[in-house]
Amino acid sequence: MPEFALKYADARGEIHQQVVEGAGEQELRDHLTQQGFLVYSIKPHKALTSFSARISGRGQKLDLEKFLIFNQQFVTLFRAGLPILKCLDLLAERLTGPKLGPIVQAIRDDVRKGSLLSEAFRRQTVFPAIYTTSIMAGEKSGALGEVLERYVNYQRLALAVRKKIMLSLLYPSVLIVLVALLVVFLVTFVVPRFASLYSTTNATLPAPTRILMAVGQAAETYIVAGVAVFIASIVAIRYYLRTDQGQAWADRIKLKTPLLNEIWIKYQVAQLARLLSTLLTGGIPLVQGMETAAQSVGSPLLRTSLAQAQKMVREGQPLSGALASTGIMPPLAIDMIEVGESTGALPSMLNSVAEFYEDDVNTRMQATLSLIEPAIMIFMGCFVAFVLVSLYLPIFSLAESFN
Repeated sequence: MPEFALKYADARGEIHQQVVEGAGEQELRDHLTQQGFLVYSIKPHKALTSFSARISGRGQKLDLEKFLIFNQQFVTLFRAGLPILKCLDLLAERLTGPKLGPIVQAIRDDVRKGSLLSEAFRRQTVFPAIYTTSIMAGEKSGALGEVLERYVNYQRLALAVRKKIMLSLLYPSVLIVLVALLVVFLVTFVVPRFASLYSTTNATLPAPTRILMAVGQAAETYIVAGVAVFIASIVAIRYYLRTDQGQAWADRIKLKTPLLNEIWIKYQVAQLARLLSTLLTGGIPLVQGMETAAQSVGSPLLRTSLAQAQKMVREGQPLSGALASTGIMPPLAIDMIEVGESTGALPSMLNSVAEFYEDDVNTRMQATLSLIEPAIMIFMGCFVAFVLVSLYLPIFSLAESFN
């Protein structure tokens, strides 16, 4: 008999994972449900056999905007009264993207064979955990349309915040690139030309000019090797940051960087609060919601802290106390979550936490960038002034010697 990897929760909310033999997924699911367990996933133990598992490979990412459009169309069709399989048929025929289209076709085929929609989505390794968990909650509660619509709203807000931050960083990033290109041009092209000119004279050059000439000649000689080392370093850092150790290292750097640390923490808190609010509103239990949120966040440091908090919540501790013990959450967020727990309005309070910190991150980003941009301009002005003075100072000295 084939082996299946099971993941389920008992009545106390404790998560279990094991490998068992069974005739089929549906039979195992029915057996666990009859025993009162909440089934998260059932999949073949050996390897995923779905089409997308073969084509996606590790590291494939969805286009979030196209995924949002897909969900909006899915919700519209489902709200119109069409069966799930018919919705998937229509979407699979109209999605021509090289990534999402074949994956939706594979999901449609799995559903046609009798798989649950959440399980069909879970087999495709590219979908976020919050999405598949939300669909599972919608199936169990009979409110799939409301759950999908709630996820669309969450996705739309998350994309809006992300775009706002990216647009805020666009101008200073372009400015930094232009300044770097200007520095390279002056040091590798302009300075060596003046060095050739001054080498024909026997005049004693001032110290700033000699330093600048030495730097320019070295840059002209090693420019190719320097570019190669720079590109190799960027590739190596990007590869390292894809590993858990690299991401943890990056998190530690962000926490120690002035100005950036507070912005980064508050952005992560906003994302976490938004995730938990969406899951709890969809009917997901708190312990399972914390596990799903931990799988969805991109920070290893935050995942570790959530795992510790989840263990404390499973043991009976309140969410506010568990999060406070991690030492990462801001005190104001802890206080707001504690109020939400005491009033029985935790999902709405988490949503308020997300909105508050998203606005705070946006305000602090604008304030920080308003300091960075003048600093870049001042650096560029000082560097250009130093180059010009160093290059023309010997000409002034020669002119004085002729008088």
